[in-house]
Amino acid sequence: MQSNNVAATIRQTLASGREKTSPYVPAAKRYGRSTASWVFHYLMLFGLAFVFIYPMLYLISKSLMQSSDLSDASVQWIPKELNFSNFKYAWEALDYLPKFKNSIITSLIPALVQIASCAFIGYGFARYRFPGYTLLLGFLLFTFLVPPQTIILPLYIFYSDLHWMNTYFPFVIPALFGHGLRGALFVMIFLQFFRGLPGQLEEAARIDGAGALRTFWSIMFPLARPAMLVVFLFSLVWHWNDTFEPSLFTTIADKFNLMQSLKVMDGQSQLQLQNGTAAMTGDLTGLVPTFANRVMAGSLMTILPMLILYLFTQRYFVESVERAGIAGE
Repeated sequence: MQSNNVAATIRQTLASGREKTSPYVPAAKRYGRSTASWVFHYLMLFGLAFVFIYPMLYLISKSLMQSSDLSDASVQWIPKELNFSNFKYAWEALDYLPKFKNSIITSLIPALVQIASCAFIGYGFARYRFPGYTLLLGFLLFTFLVPPQTIILPLYIFYSDLHWMNTYFPFVIPALFGHGLRGALFVMIFLQFFRGLPGQLEEAARIDGAGALRTFWSIMFPLARPAMLVVFLFSLVWHWNDTFEPSLFTTIADKFNLMQSLKVMDGQSQLQLQNGTAAMTGDLTGLVPTFANRVMAGSLMTILPMLILYLFTQRYFVESVERAGIAGE
């Protein structure tokens, strides 16, 4: 009997001890979960940062090397001597300033034109229902899904008949009608943005006597600044980096943009490499010449304007992406 009382006392003491320490157990679990979540998120961020930053670091490192450093297995990241002559060579080989002007014309002007035209079309789809609405919206989605390579042959014949080859019209005129490079996507961005605006704005404008066009240009269009910035940056970067359409519609060197000029520079470097390799003796095969450092310098100079632009607009771009509602809302 006495032993039973002692066992009951021990059980009661242990239970009371567990009750006293139980408030700290959930706190410890929460702390452990928060720490694990913090570690997981930062590991993911570092992993993604490495994926995107590694190519840029590699590009900068190789562009500062000499040809002998590229052939030297002991040189990986830090060159034995900084070689800035690669950038001088790339500047001359790219014919930088004239090609930069061509890139501005074939990318900046279509980007600005697409802001106005795609906003106008997106507002019409977002706020009005008209005969053939579903059919036209289906055509819009169809142009978004169909790759441009499938229609490039009839497009090439059409522009040739219009005598638009080796001009800037193939880049500007389609953008004027809400099409061009990724035009359907930009219409969808504006469509989704305008759908999120309250209808009371238009009702107030109608009460004040404003028509549909006045309401759009004076009230709704200025409110679409977040979507405008997203469309502008996307359009500018995609036009800047595009080589497919410019290579088809501009075939003379005076109309080349920077990306086309970079391709020409790369081809010339490959030709020089082949000629240099053919002239070498068998004893020097371990020191095969390479001009990858010059091509890397040219690539860095080609994308540098877009990098500078993004450095100044990244904050506004992230805010605009969230407000424009293209992040999955």
